[in-house]
Amino acid sequence: QVQLVESGGGLVQPGGSLRLSCAASGFRFSMYDMSWYRRTPGKERELVAAITSGSNTNYADSVKGRFTISRDNAKNTVYLHMNSLKPDDTAVYYCRAVRGVFDSWGQGTQVTVSS
Repeated sequence: QVQLVESGGGLVQPGGSLRLSCAASGFRFSMYDMSWYRRTPGKERELVAAITSGSNTNYADSVKGRFTISRDNAKNTVYLHMNSLKPDDTAVYYCRAVRGVFDSWGQGTQVTVSS
């Protein structure tokens, strides 16, 4: 059974940091491209960061220099390190796994940036 379980969200003040985790199971994690998306009410889900099975990364312009995506294939986990958080980063963050026609999403974790 394929599962993606996000954790690490919460309330943080502007300028603060959080680390999101996405624990994967039910598939061969190291062979899949992984990514983080986010969605705010009234907006479409947007790509935040992605990491390929070969560990190549790319980022949305809005988070470049502040967020870092990484993966630990031994732990079947992908991370999103978020620094210098802004109120505009407030959203539900989702983990996604893709390989060919395989496409799976986690349930999401809420991140709220507010003073």
